[in-house]
Amino acid sequence: MNTIFGLIIIALGSMGQSSSYVPINKIKNWSWESFWLVQGIFAWLLFPYLGALLAVPHGSSLGSILASGNGAAIKAMAFGILWGVGGLTFGLSMRYLGIALGQSIALGTCSAFGTLIPAVMGGTNLFKGAGLILLIGVSIAIAGIAVIGFAGSLRAKNMTEEQRKAAIKDFALGKGLLVALLAGIMSACFSLGLQAGEPIKTAALTTGAKALYAGLPAVLMVTVGGFITNAIYCLSQNIKHKTLKEYVSVSKPLLLNNLLFCALAGILWYSQFFGLALGKSFFQEGSIMMAFSWSILMSLNILFSNFWGIVLKEWLGSKRTTILVLTIGLAILIFSCIFPSLMHQ
Repeated sequence: MNTIFGLIIIALGSMGQSSSYVPINKIKNWSWESFWLVQGIFAWLLFPYLGALLAVPHGSSLGSILASGNGAAIKAMAFGILWGVGGLTFGLSMRYLGIALGQSIALGTCSAFGTLIPAVMGGTNLFKGAGLILLIGVSIAIAGIAVIGFAGSLRAKNMTEEQRKAAIKDFALGKGLLVALLAGIMSACFSLGLQAGEPIKTAALTTGAKALYAGLPAVLMVTVGGFITNAIYCLSQNIKHKTLKEYVSVSKPLLLNNLLFCALAGILWYSQFFGLALGKSFFQEGSIMMAFSWSILMSLNILFSNFWGIVLKEWLGSKRTTILVLTIGLAILIFSCIFPSLMHQ
């Protein structure tokens, strides 16, 4: 029963993340770099900070919990800086490929590497036992990514230029695929950051924090690192494109509109890791469910992102063959996420 509760919480968070790009369509008169930075303030600073405060028991402080992790906070933030590259290119993959295709490729890659890299760093032999199962799972994921990419190429081939622009304004398949793959690989550093932040979780539990919230301070440190990377890039683009004035040049009603939708996008995005931290507290330490919780989150994100892709008509005009190929690719990708746990049953 506890496992079911954990899965439901993770699924709710995943649903929120996959919906986070929908409010962005309501933002007006801001360039990409402007709204990406503002929503990042909410997604990577404000809401993670508020979430981390839930793990602070009476008589303690967030600073003391972070400091008592023997440098784990700095390590988690360092991985967050690397993850920030993934987060940045993740946004670009949505821009060039749309929600469905962009998130499928980026999250599929992230799921694979987010499972494989921690295992390698932990000394797992990838050519026998559990390590071989992980390696096969990653290979299946890559196959799924290839099939989804092929579906994207079929869509681009069968759509007119007007249809492409109507569905995705800046659609660019080749550039989008490369960006999405890079986003997935670098986004796996979030998983590494959470792993590096385990001593923070232990410190929080030692001070009397509830197990339900103990993982949230580590999430904060990873997202702070990601914000640093994204802020540097977005501000540089503001300067390059002379768009710094956008933050103050819009009318007050429009500014309020943009801030509200950036905040909505931010809290929806953060909900995935809020849900992951809470959901994992229902899993038994060292269990298969705990080991593959990252893959579970990514596979759910792929499912919900494609739901939004259909709702937003990103695949409108595609032939049945294209939709069939997409479905097969998604099925392969999702199977890759559950394959290791099936082999251990």
